Amino acid sequence: MSIRALWVVSHEKGESVKVRFSRRFPTVEFRAKSLAGVQYVSVPEDRVIPQLLLTELGLVDADKPYVDARDDCARQHRSPAVELRVDGSGGRTLWPVLIVTQGALILACLPLVEAPPEPRPPLPSLASVSQGLALLSGLQDFLCGPGGKPEPDVLASRLAALPSLLLQVCPLGRPLDTPPPAGSVPVAVSPSPGGAQKQPAWKAGVHRGRAVVSVALSEKVRSMQYGKSSRQDLWDVYGMVMCKCEVEGVLPNVTVTLTLPPNGSPLLDILVHPCVTSLDASILTACSVDENDGSAFSGPYKFPFSPPLELFRLCSYTSQVPVPPILGSYQLKAEENHLKINVVLKLHESVKNSFEYCEAHLPFFNKNLMGSVEVKVSSGQLEVSKEKNLLVWVLGQKFPKAREATLEGTIHFSGTVAGPTDPLCTGLSAYIKLYFRVPDLTLSGCCVDQHSVQVYSSAKPRIVTTRELVSSEYYIWNSTGDAPVSSGLTAL
Repeated sequence: MSIRALWVVSHEKGESVKVRFSRRFPTVEFRAKSLAGVQYVSVPEDRVIPQLLLTELGLVDADKPYVDARDDCARQHRSPAVELRVDGSGGRTLWPVLIVTQGALILACLPLVEAPPEPRPPLPSLASVSQGLALLSGLQDFLCGPGGKPEPDVLASRLAALPSLLLQVCPLGRPLDTPPPAGSVPVAVSPSPGGAQKQPAWKAGVHRGRAVVSVALSEKVRSMQYGKSSRQDLWDVYGMVMCKCEVEGVLPNVTVTLTLPPNGSPLLDILVHPCVTSLDASILTACSVDENDGSAFSGPYKFPFSPPLELFRLCSYTSQVPVPPILGSYQLKAEENHLKINVVLKLHESVKNSFEYCEAHLPFFNKNLMGSVEVKVSSGQLEVSKEKNLLVWVLGQKFPKAREATLEGTIHFSGTVAGPTDPLCTGLSAYIKLYFRVPDLTLSGCCVDQHSVQVYSSAKPRIVTTRELVSSEYYIWNSTGDAPVSSGLTAL
């Protein structure tokens, strides 16, 4: 399990796209050439990498001519693995190139596939894919830190430290279990008096105190609701399980079991961390592009592993659920210099009515700044930001008893100063974006019971399990206007 090449690319607005860092591993490339034979495709020069990555991510310049193979909205990427067309459309390609984005940064790597190029093996069967994603995730934490957007000089210093960091976490192109230090300069370039605690080959732990094994399950739900019979509403669920084992001495072997309710939909597109020692083949072959039937594997999902020292992503998955947690209706009517607005939000009966937070943001683009706002809400409170042409409806921690909340009123745009713009939201094209978090709930019903976590150690650690449901890209479009929509055959 090795990496052929690694890149960090920046694409700030107003600046030229450029490679901020790149690293190739000649020994791994030699193995790739030996394995592929006549089908071998070499890694292109750094000067062509930015454009290839931007093309695959759909971030090319707006003034360039439309190309169906590149710009068709049906070409949605459901996974972080893409192919780079080295010789243009229909030419030779590099696959799988793994991509992680953070603001203006694109982190990409090309893992070694130790199998014939054709036919392509399924992604879940490639251990180098999950290991490459773990490496990119660690490098993302190192470069961007906890805030996610470091200052330019801080980012420059961390990029300068990358060569020394890769010597520690990816020697000769082989990623190790030890993750990069989040947002800090590696010991090799910044020695400390006490030195650093390194993870030996036998995984001796450095934790002192009460032994704890923590398992956190988080599901993110995305939704695109149009309110029109002619357009199909779309939604999906992406889940991941994060683990951390704090045990003194030698780290134990652990088994985490995910379970579903009796009528729950099977977990799909499962990717696991390289530390997982064995896995049922039926788990890895579950894929969302297949038709689900009664023979689909529905658990329990057992993941035995020998953990690394730090917090890590044990696995990720997708799930197909019958309904989104919050259904919405959004209607706008334009009259001279004001808009009449009506919003209805309904919480589905299967969702627990207990939020950590729940907000609905209603932006208005391509108009002058707001004047008077005469809007009433049946629940929660309304915050008005006239300089941003934004209404923030804070629904709080609970919906009303009837599980329905409404907003209606009139917004006047009497100002002379232009407000924020958006090329997609012209005329009556407008949306609501929901932000919420529901603790102790998953939409798929997936859970980790404390008693199902097995730890093979004499330390008898305390087991802590949590789960949550979080919104991500949750939109409700105005049903009286137009809205961007992809092919009906393409899942969100």
